[in-house]
Amino acid sequence: QVQLVESGGGLVQPGGSLRLSCAASGFTFSRAVMSWYRQAPGKERELVALITTSMGTNLGDSVKGRFTISRDNAKNTVYLQMNGLKPEDTAVYFCSALSLGRYWGQGTQVTVSS
Repeated sequence: QVQLVESGGGLVQPGGSLRLSCAASGFTFSRAVMSWYRQAPGKERELVALITTSMGTNLGDSVKGRFTISRDNAKNTVYLQMNGLKPEDTAVYFCSALSLGRYWGQGTQVTVSS
């Protein structure tokens, strides 16, 4: 049974930082493309960052230079380091795995507000 469990969300002031974690189980993590998506109220879900099995990364234009995605295959965990947070980064952030199918976590809320 595939499980993706996100953690690390919360309330942060503009300019602050958060690190999201996603613990994975139920599939071969090292062979999965992992990604982070986000969905703000009234908006479509959008890709934030992606990391391939060979550690290649791709970031959305709105987060380039501020966010970093990484993975630890020994811990079956993918991370999203978010720096320089802006109010427009407020959303529910979802972890996703692509491995013989697309799987989603339950999401974690990130709120950027003063």
